[in-house]
Order: sequence, then structure tokens, then C-alpha cells
Amino acid sequence: MDKIRIGTRQSKLALWQAEYVAEKLQNAGYETELVLKETKGDKVLDVSIAKIGSKGVFTEELEEQLASGAVDIAVHSAKDMQSRLPEGFEIIAFTEREKINDVIVSDQSIDMNDPNLVLGTSSTRRVALFKHFYPNIKTVDVRGNLQTRIAKMRDGLCHGLVLAYAGVHRMGYDEMIKHELTTEEFIPAVGQGSVAIESHVNISQEKRDAIRQVINDPETEKRLLAERAYLAELEGGCSIPVFALATNTGNQVSIEGGIVSLDGSTRIVKTLSDADPVKLGKQLAKEILEAGGDKVLADIRKEL
Repeated sequence: MDKIRIGTRQSKLALWQAEYVAEKLQNAGYETELVLKETKGDKVLDVSIAKIGSKGVFTEELEEQLASGAVDIAVHSAKDMQSRLPEGFEIIAFTEREKINDVIVSDQSIDMNDPNLVLGTSSTRRVALFKHFYPNIKTVDVRGNLQTRIAKMRDGLCHGLVLAYAGVHRMGYDEMIKHELTTEEFIPAVGQGSVAIESHVNISQEKRDAIRQVINDPETEKRLLAERAYLAELEGGCSIPVFALATNTGNQVSIEGGIVSLDGSTRIVKTLSDADPVKLGKQLAKEILEAGGDKVLADIRKEL
């Protein structure tokens, strides 16, 4: 089999993810090559993701390379993947999931009750949840890779940054974590903590099978199939403040998920279990919509 070409964004975290996948494949005896690409989400840093348009903001250019055959697979943070992929594309593997919490990083101690606290985040989910649980906290939009965000914080934009633990840990910034947000309040973004491997239907079956065999973690896959089915049913993207976290218990998958209004006033959460992860995700979406999520979603779409 010829070498497996891996498409990736150029940020340090994206490269960490691509190198992590490449190393697993190399250890299994496969030759790899990294192909670096800049995406729209990397170039446009002065506009919020919600304003750019959330569909494929970090994936579109990599998908062009997949379709042309320039690369065999693209490596993404699973939470950056749109809920419905364009025709001809599929996620063929999910890596084992890292700890899923949101954390606050800073050079100073963080008091969550401080009325003057300002935190940086580009996530509508996090902003809305802060409005719901910590209305005293002010948030400011901050974009860019992790190193760029830390530099903006140190220049005085904010006191701390709200980030996924996985990225902070993978970049070696653990000592900057000043507060860990609980999943009781901050249910994470769909897919948070896992790396997704995307391919196009033109990939050879031999390569597809080999990559899936080496990279895919079946337990994580079950969890993410449920979460992504929920997201797809709501047609949510990076700009919609929905969230879900699935867990495995024997043959059953449980999921807790919901939606929060942009002003934080309404937060709807449900918990369900089923043996079929896709059916489970769809059922959660149905119950959230019936519980008032349809109105919240309509209001959000009017504002974005």
C-alpha cells in the first residue's frame, strides 16, 4: 500500500493531532505524509465564527483536497466538524476521547464571583451558559489559535480564556488551568475531546480499512454517533449553542444534552438512554424541540 497522505490545518494543535494520527499509523507499519492547508477559519480572525457562517469554516479547504485525491484523510477536532457532511464525505474514525471539560486558563487566580471578571471565548455555547449560570461574568470574543489567544489575553483583552481541556493539555498549558467548569453546568460541545478522521468516497477500501482498524476507538465512536445524530437533527453548527455528552454503560448509550438561548434565560436539558446511538441522538433532539427548544432555536436563528 502506498503512503497515507494526511491533510491538516497549520496551527500547533492541528499539527499535534495530525502527528498523533500519523504516529499511530507509522507504529502499525504504514508510511505517512502530512499535507498542510490554511482554512477560512484560520484566515478570518477579526469576525466571530457565527458571522462567518459555521458550516465547514475549518474543514472546507481540506475537503477540497480530499475530493481531488491530493490527500487520503483529513484530521480535525471532532467538535469542529459540521453535523452533516457534504455528499461523498464521511468520518471513518474517532480517536479515544480526552477529558471533555471546559476550563479557564489564566496567569492570575480566577474568582468566578468577581463582578469585574472578563473571560475570552469565541463559543456561543459558552457565552450563553455564562449568562445563565454566571451573569456577573463579562465575555469578549477572542479568535485565533491557542498561542494567539493567550497573547491577546496577556495584552489585556481579558483576565482568562475559556477553552477545551483537551487542547490546553495537548499543548502543555496545564499549569495555566485555574478553574475547571463542571459538566453539570457546562455540558461540552458535541465531539469535544476527540479527533475525527474524514475521508472521501474515492479513498481505496484497503486504506480506509487500515486507517479505521488503527485509529478508531469503538467506545468513543458510539458516544459521538449519538451526539452527532442529535446535532444533525437540530441542524446545529458551531454558532448554535447546543451541547450533548454521551456515555457508555454496557450495551446502552446514555446522552445528556440540550440547548440554551443566546441571552442565557432559557436552558433546556434532557437525559435519555438506548442501545442504538443514532436513534438515541435523534430522540433527544425530538424531545428537546418539543420541550420548547424549537422556539429557542427559531429565536437564535433570527439573531445570528
